[in-house]
Amino acid sequence: MLGRFLLRLILVPLGGAVAVTVGMTVIVIAHWHSVRTLLDADVETQQDYIFAFMSAGALLATLLAIWAAYVLVAAAAGVVISEALAIRSWIYHAANGGLAAWLGYTLTQDMRDRYGLLADPQILIASGLAAGFAYWLVAGSSAGFWKPLWPQRSPQSPPLPSPPLPRP
Repeated sequence: MLGRFLLRLILVPLGGAVAVTVGMTVIVIAHWHSVRTLLDADVETQQDYIFAFMSAGALLATLLAIWAAYVLVAAAAGVVISEALAIRSWIYHAANGGLAAWLGYTLTQDMRDRYGLLADPQILIASGLAAGFAYWLVAGSSAGFWKPLWPQRSPQSPPLPSPPLPRP
């Protein structure tokens, strides 16, 4: 029991870190083409964008941190439920990530309207689904300290061979 507890203390934060990395990677990849298009438009505007990013970087980091805090709190609640009830379904963990991203999207509506950031819900929910699946791969597939409360399907055993037929 102590070994299982120590394993969960390592796997759950590791799974959370992998989930955050995968979620942010999905967001960056989804917006990569539009960023490259803006930067390749004109050489002089590249300098302007770099200066604007450096000056607005603190605001952008603050907005993303607030959105991530909402998402992480909601996702952590789902992880606590899965650990308590030993829920090991990949569907549950992916849905938990998607729901957490959607909650973060709806709770930051005033910031999105003011600054025009994080405006596409499909990308954010897709990043949450991917993050939830990544968490399941690392830690969710072995959630809980004991076997799940509901019975699992046991694999079908092969049928017994029939006895040989007598020869005439």
